[in-house]
Amino acid sequence: MSANTLWSPPVERLEALAATAAEKLGGALLATTIHAGELTLTVARDSIVATLTTLRDDPAFLFKTLIELCGVDYPERAERFDVVYHLLSYKHNLRLRVKLSTDEDGAVPSVTGVYPAAIWPERECWDMYGVLFEGHPDLRRILTDYGFQGHPLRKDFPLTGYVELRYSEEHKRVVYEPVKLTQDFRQFDFLSPWEGAKYILPGDEKAGEKQG
Repeated sequence: MSANTLWSPPVERLEALAATAAEKLGGALLATTIHAGELTLTVARDSIVATLTTLRDDPAFLFKTLIELCGVDYPERAERFDVVYHLLSYKHNLRLRVKLSTDEDGAVPSVTGVYPAAIWPERECWDMYGVLFEGHPDLRRILTDYGFQGHPLRKDFPLTGYVELRYSEEHKRVVYEPVKLTQDFRQFDFLSPWEGAKYILPGDEKAGEKQG
């Protein structure tokens, strides 16, 4: 028996929760999905504060705890980012996922007034993806350095970044320089070397000569 089976509520209970959400949230609710024992509500971006307030305070929900807030990047979409909120109701012993979509320029209303614990996760989502949160009290980088350029979890961000940081003996301080590492390593063919790649792997040239 899988861990998912042990912890997932019955599908009927999730369907009832989805029906209640449709009744309570009205036009703010765009879609509901039940997959792998989890319910996801897709909501309109501008309604996220009202939606989470209802999910927190309404006796039918009582999702008092924000477990996590994160971003997801789908660069092929016009609204390339999803912002995902994971909620927990101790009262009803239920978990819920709420998500919305946004683009690089559209600001998402901050939910720090609903869940104060969102302050740092919203900063992280801004730092990693560049998602703007309107009304956040202190929206600045939290994981990268002060002079960092770009947002490193975007799928079009190069693996080696744009600048490198090092200590300069000449200047006796930390300096930033354009990155000098090659970025060819993004070209993966996903062939397993244990199953036998159809080309000579770097470093195996001599082995190929001996076999010949």
